[in-house]
Amino acid sequence: MEAKVIHEPEQHRYAIFLGSEEVGDLKYRKTPGEIHMVSTHVNPAHQGKNLAAILTKFALNDIREQGADKVVPVCSYTVRYMEKHPETHDLLLNPIEEAVAFCELPKKD
Repeated sequence: MEAKVIHEPEQHRYAIFLGSEEVGDLKYRKTPGEIHMVSTHVNPAHQGKNLAAILTKFALNDIREQGADKVVPVCSYTVRYMEKHPETHDLLLNPIEEAVAFCELPKKD
């Protein structure tokens, strides 16, 4: 089953679905010129299916297409994703090293 991501701007989030079932979301806060990505959640029954990466990639691409905001990653998943994907660094308000320094990250494998 293919994952589908939708943006729900009135709720400040992106939601991911498998069929008609919502299986996760990425929540954010907006300030003028900035979007703070604050949490990424995937239903435990669906973890290990790359859904958080699909969700994060979609959100970052959407932000890039809109072209109005710089990203402040607060969520540890988003920080780690952006750290591993240098092609997203142009979206950052501050260097990725700052996000890593201010975020409690799980240990690297």
